[in-house]
Amino acid sequence: MDSINQFFIDYGYWGMALASFLAGTFVPFSSEAVMATLLATTGMDPFLTILSGTIGNVLGSMFNYCIGCVGSVEQISRWMHIKQRKLEKTRDYVEKKGSWIATFSFIPIFGTAISISLGILRANFWGVLFWTIAGKFTRYVIVGYSTMALK
Repeated sequence: MDSINQFFIDYGYWGMALASFLAGTFVPFSSEAVMATLLATTGMDPFLTILSGTIGNVLGSMFNYCIGCVGSVEQISRWMHIKQRKLEKTRDYVEKKGSWIATFSFIPIFGTAISISLGILRANFWGVLFWTIAGKFTRYVIVGYSTMALK
């Protein structure tokens, strides 16, 4: 794992963006470790590191959202044994005002499920994008500036 992290660290802001993209998708990876190492050891600008992490992670989540758009409520109903009526009610709620749920897509493991589910339920793309940016940026600000405070 150290050699993988070192690869991303060697590429600076681009490495941070790529690590964050992978962590934002269904690939199990910790972009926080890359960010903490970059900020603690390289002297990189904290804001640009946070920005590149946010951009990569948002793109990863939106990739998941697009994967979800390929699926359908009917498939989920069949595979998960959830009544279609309940899924339809959930979809109606998400279509009207549920894109804010994307704020929580920063949560490891659950974030991937949230992003894919919002795609399946056809949540408003722009709403999902906005709330995903809000959640991811907040998380990286906390990680980035916590690292700087401990440095």
